[in-house]
Amino acid sequence: MITSKQRAYLRGLSNTIQPTTHVGKEGITESVIDSIEETLSTRELIKIKLLDNSGLTAKEVGNAVAENLKAECVQCIGSKIVLYRAFRKDPQIILPKK
Repeated sequence: MITSKQRAYLRGLSNTIQPTTHVGKEGITESVIDSIEETLSTRELIKIKLLDNSGLTAKEVGNAVAENLKAECVQCIGSKIVLYRAFRKDPQIILPKK
């Protein structure tokens, strides 16, 4: 669990990154989960974009994916979701102390 200070730090870092995965009308499929898992294995902080035809809210998708992949849902705003999962070995993003 990350603190609000750490969450704010991660939100600041996420401003400059582009969405790596898109969730469309199919919703959260196995291929979407696999794609997000693969991206989280190479990056600690990712952004996901919900397309207008998905019929889901960002909070629903963010919480479901974060729970499934043992990640932290940093931010769900509009149609964008930011997820964070630290590398087990040698984390690249150093979070502020709790």
